[in-house]
Amino acid sequence: MVDSKDLLKQLDSLAQLDIDAVHAYTAAIDRIDLPDVKEQLTVFRGDHERHIVELSPFVERMGGKPPKRTPDFKGFLIQGFTAVRSMISNESALKAMKSNEELTNKSYDKALELQLPQDIRAVIEKNRGDERRHLAYVNKCIEDRVWERPEKTAA
Repeated sequence: MVDSKDLLKQLDSLAQLDIDAVHAYTAAIDRIDLPDVKEQLTVFRGDHERHIVELSPFVERMGGKPPKRTPDFKGFLIQGFTAVRSMISNESALKAMKSNEELTNKSYDKALELQLPQDIRAVIEKNRGDERRHLAYVNKCIEDRVWERPEKTAA
């Protein structure tokens, strides 16, 4: 089993990454003008909010305090990067979200390399499933070049 300090550090990191993702999604949602994509990104932002709620009791159980719902330094960079790219175009916004989701997927994969208590593993596996779905959707939007569709809808 993983050392409790290492586990707390990993849980804190995942929760903070989900907080940062919520802020990045908000930046993209505010600027994307593709209704179907905006709707789906709103659902994904809700997934990240749920991840924070689900991870927080584990952080507390391990003796930590759940992170505040504000971006950390890395989160400010992610949010700023997403906001700037989103101002350029829908394509740029989706590519920024792809980068963000790749980071989130890697972080959840890394967490699952640890020997985790079963209840924590179950939540992290479920959250990783959400992250894979998010990345697959964003990749599909990019592959389909949804920003070029006259009706501005996603696949």
